[in-house]
Amino acid sequence: MTDTIRKVRVDLGDRTYDILVGPDLIAEAGSHLNPLLRRARVAIVTDQTVAHLHLTGLQKSLEAANIRHDAIVLPAGESTKSFAELERLTEWLLETGIERGDLVVALGGGVIGDLTGFAAAILRRGVDFAQIPTTLLSQVDSSVGGKTGINTRQGKNLAGAFHQPRMVLADVTALDTLPMREFLAGYAEVVKYGLIGDRAFFDWLEGNLDRLKAGDRDVRIHAIIKSCEAKAATVAADEREGGVRALLNLGHTFGHALEAATGFSQRLIHGEGVAIGMALAFDLSVRLGLCPGQDAERVRRHLTRAGLPTRLGDIPGDLPDADTLIALMGQDKKVVDGKLTFILARGIGEAFITRNVETSPLRALLREREPA
Repeated sequence: MTDTIRKVRVDLGDRTYDILVGPDLIAEAGSHLNPLLRRARVAIVTDQTVAHLHLTGLQKSLEAANIRHDAIVLPAGESTKSFAELERLTEWLLETGIERGDLVVALGGGVIGDLTGFAAAILRRGVDFAQIPTTLLSQVDSSVGGKTGINTRQGKNLAGAFHQPRMVLADVTALDTLPMREFLAGYAEVVKYGLIGDRAFFDWLEGNLDRLKAGDRDVRIHAIIKSCEAKAATVAADEREGGVRALLNLGHTFGHALEAATGFSQRLIHGEGVAIGMALAFDLSVRLGLCPGQDAERVRRHLTRAGLPTRLGDIPGDLPDADTLIALMGQDKKVVDGKLTFILARGIGEAFITRNVETSPLRALLREREPA
């Protein structure tokens, strides 16, 4: 391993695995994956956008390590996280002859990682998989922690399984190919880690935002490492989200409802929904007398400066009314005894979990934030 590659360990006993962060990891993937293989063969799952950019590089790396491989290229976009594509992928893996001891490789963003992980979880009652995340969002969030799944008509990620990867290879070079909108969507998840429990990290992000957006590799690696360390520690403490891991959903109860309201379309991509959701969570915290108003304003100001939406009015097109949005929140998988789970804040870096939010202040907030 070269000096430029950093490692974060996700400590889960006999299912412990490493996240490697650094440049050119796709080009070196064969040597990193080889020790995980029972036989020198893998199945690659990717999408049309990522295949054009990175599939050949991964295939060359596998060939250099004498690893045979098959690949399937799925449509790009959130609609791929569906029962139809899950069936298609699972049937392909079976037809390809993937056995329980083999490895499936997810090459792509959160959609490919979530879908591939779910297929690996149910195939032959569980086969191994590895994540090669190619977006900032997937590098700092969805590739780590073992949450896999697909969307349903009722909402986001409502069918899925916990299935940990064997390894995560976060190639920062891949971020150079991302459209800025996609990069910023991932940045929302980076900001989240500062907001939930690390005010000093949020301070650092405020001071380094411009360098991070401009492509400074050392700054990007530091941001990814800090994010992965925070998530790894949380997952190790609460793998199946029975407690503290729910903090990682800051902004997501709002964000997932907004994604559903916009049809899981390009009107609002996941990280943008999270950004609006985090701003709303801080607004709600202020409304409930829990958080200083200046902290909520500081959060909104930073997200806006980054180029992220923070208000319902920032979403193009019409939205449902407040009551419909609340109903969509009711489909959230974290609902317990019919009560919504919210991540609120006493300040930047001081998030907490609650199920004691009354509907009336929530409705008032959403009505206030509705587009004119």
